[in-house]
Amino acid sequence: MDLWRRMSLDAEETADFPPRPPTGGLSYRPDTVCDGWSTHTLDLRLASVRGQQHRWDGRPREDDAAAAWDPNTGTVVIAVADGVSDARQPHIGSQLACRSAVDELLKQVREGGGFVTDWQKLLSTVHWQLREQAGRLLRTPDAGVAETADLLATTLVAGVATPTPEGVQVALLSVGDSGVWQIKHEELYPMLGGKTAGADGLLSSAVQPLPYVPRDFRPLEFRLEPGSVLLVGTDGFGDPVGDGRGMVGRLFADQLRRPVPPLGFAHLLDFARETFDDDRTLIALWPRDRERTEP
Repeated sequence: MDLWRRMSLDAEETADFPPRPPTGGLSYRPDTVCDGWSTHTLDLRLASVRGQQHRWDGRPREDDAAAAWDPNTGTVVIAVADGVSDARQPHIGSQLACRSAVDELLKQVREGGGFVTDWQKLLSTVHWQLREQAGRLLRTPDAGVAETADLLATTLVAGVATPTPEGVQVALLSVGDSGVWQIKHEELYPMLGGKTAGADGLLSSAVQPLPYVPRDFRPLEFRLEPGSVLLVGTDGFGDPVGDGRGMVGRLFADQLRRPVPPLGFAHLLDFARETFDDDRTLIALWPRDRERTEP
C-alpha cells in the first residue's frame, strides 16, 4: 500500500527493493522495532530501523535502544547504541550496551530517589558486560579491551528523565557519535554528541567507542520544558538532520509536535533520502501537559 511506502525526501523517489534477511547464522533480529507508552508525566516513543545499505547487503541492524520506567519515582531511563560497523559482532555490542545501561540506571534511580548517583559506575558496568560477553564468544576467560572492541565496539547515549516539582529533569551521557537533540519553539537543534568537523570542514566518523571508557566525561543536565521534545538517537538520524535547519530537521520538528502512534514514529524514521542509508534509531520524550488524560 502506498500509505506505508517509505517517505522519499529527494526530488526523485529512491528505488525500492525487498530487504534481504540477515545472514551468517545470526539469532533472530528484526528489521524494525518500535515501542511507545506513557507515564503520568512523559510520553515515550522508540524506534530502530535497518538502513537501506544493510537491507541490501543482508546485514543485521546494528543499532539498538531500550527504555524502562521506575514507578516509585516516575523516572524514565533510556539508552541508545550504535554498534561500530568495523567490529565483527556490532549488533550484539549495541544490544548488550543498551540492556546493561538501562538495568544499571534503574538500580541507581531506585536507590537515589530518581537520580543517577554514579556515572562512572554506569560506564564501568557496560564496559565489563561487554568484556564478559566477548570472553564467552571468544571462549577465553579474560578478553582484553582491544579484543572486545574488535568484536563488540559500540557507541552509547544513556540517561534519565526525572519528574520533579519544578519539571522534568534530564541527565544524559554520550560515548561516541550518537547524540541528543531537542525540539523547542518549533525548531530542532543539537545538544550533545554527533560527528565533529575537522580542519577541512568534513565530518569525521572516527569514534572512541565502548568498551573504551573516556577519562573525562560530563553528563548533560537540563530541564525539559513543557512544549519541548527530547530526541536521543544514533548518527543514522543525526547525519541527515545535521544542524536541524534542513529538510529532515524541519520534517521532524513539524511531525513530532505531539506524540505520534508508535508505528507512525517508526514509519517517519524510515524516510528515504539519497546517500543516507545507515541504520537509524531514535527515542523521543514529550512532557505531558495538564490537558492530556493521565493513564
